[in-house]
Amino acid sequence: MQICQSNRLIVRRLVPEDVSVLTDILSDPDVMKYSIRGVCDEVATRHFIEWCLACYQSHGVGPWALIDKKSSELIGFCGVGPESVGGVEEISLGYRLAKNYWNKGFASEAAKAVIKYVFDNRLFDSVVAIIEPEHVASLKVAEKAGFSSFNVVEFHGRPVRLYRLTKQQWKTKNMHATSR
Repeated sequence: MQICQSNRLIVRRLVPEDVSVLTDILSDPDVMKYSIRGVCDEVATRHFIEWCLACYQSHGVGPWALIDKKSSELIGFCGVGPESVGGVEEISLGYRLAKNYWNKGFASEAAKAVIKYVFDNRLFDSVVAIIEPEHVASLKVAEKAGFSSFNVVEFHGRPVRLYRLTKQQWKTKNMHATSR
């Protein structure tokens, strides 16, 4: 089921048939360097997809598959889903891409498309991004997607930056961007 699309990507729900390709991506130590899950084997990837399917049922959202329009290949995931931060459930943006798609703007494009979908469809009033300060590439993706201010909090025993983007901030930034 397609969720949305961007210039180069189709965003759709993950399905059990994605396990093999997604395992190839999530088993790469470089891709998973900043993940609290760590490297995922096939069993862990299957559990991740099952969690995604449960999120679709319970929240209407979750990590979604990213399909490269040119090759029709699954290249990673991007979406929003529930995450407990300091005992509070937040809706958090998350993404992972196959390494050969890094530094080509795909993560920023996916994050923007997902946030636009969430706010255009009035699904939530705010979205957070939880990023380790050393993860420079992810910080850039979040900034390009509209996140700017953050608080430092502890998340799974690690100090992280907790960014928050509200629907109102997003609308204001996009109104300024389109009026230039």
